[in-house]
Amino acid sequence: MEKFRYYRFICLLVFGGILFFGYEGVADQFQEQMQEAWREPIEEVISDNHVSEYEISVNEEQESVSENGMENEENEDVSGNILNGTDETEGQPQWSYITVDESYFDDAVFIGDSRTVGLYDYAGLDNAAFYASSGLTVYKLFEDPDGKYKDGNWPENIGTALENRQFGKVYLMIGINEMGTGDVDYFMKHYEAAVARIRELQPHAVIYLEGILRVTTERSQQGDYINNQGIDERNERIAQLADDQTIFYLDVNSVVCDETGGLNPEYTFDGVHLYAQYIHIWKEYLMEHAVSVGN
Repeated sequence: MEKFRYYRFICLLVFGGILFFGYEGVADQFQEQMQEAWREPIEEVISDNHVSEYEISVNEEQESVSENGMENEENEDVSGNILNGTDETEGQPQWSYITVDESYFDDAVFIGDSRTVGLYDYAGLDNAAFYASSGLTVYKLFEDPDGKYKDGNWPENIGTALENRQFGKVYLMIGINEMGTGDVDYFMKHYEAAVARIRELQPHAVIYLEGILRVTTERSQQGDYINNQGIDERNERIAQLADDQTIFYLDVNSVVCDETGGLNPEYTFDGVHLYAQYIHIWKEYLMEHAVSVGN
């Protein structure tokens, strides 16, 4: 009897062990099946390139911002700089074009050749200073110890005049008379030196570099050194000198040229200089492109 009880006890232990380990096997299998069930939809989403609801909401928000114009870039000018403000570089002053009246030129000086002389003669800007002369070149901009350039309204040479009087704005347009002397690099070497000298003499002024006015397409095609291709090459390099902080590039050609890209033949008597009655177009462009700088 005792032996029978002993065998029964052994059988119960063996049977209980079978049930226990069998249950764990089933449990493990069930757990693996559940993990596989969760894994399959995740892999399906990845393989189908689906996006999450969060990504969709972010994209929709970005599209909404773009449609409202909050982050669209402005048009670029010839110099490649963003119009109506520089980019959001930390520490860089922001700027925009504003329209002004003629009083804006009370503290301005215009430096240039015969074309600027035309501005002096016919724009009616009697409140501004003009250091301009027919035939003036950047090569001899400051070489006038005798004050022989007197087409404008100053009694001394340009260097002395800039030393003796401080201005708020300096407008420089020069380069047509230099077309037959040296290449673009030679011209720019002297042009950059002139801008540096003006900055030295006028440390607090805003400097406006006006692009060289083009000639008519007919004049450009005559085959000599005065041609619009050469003018554009120089203007492209001049525009690169603008830092959009205290030096700005102005493309007056945008308002005086025709569909061919040359100076409008209706505006000029010789293919190079503006008629007196069209000087106002130049002046109005300058009044509509005054720069306001703020932090």
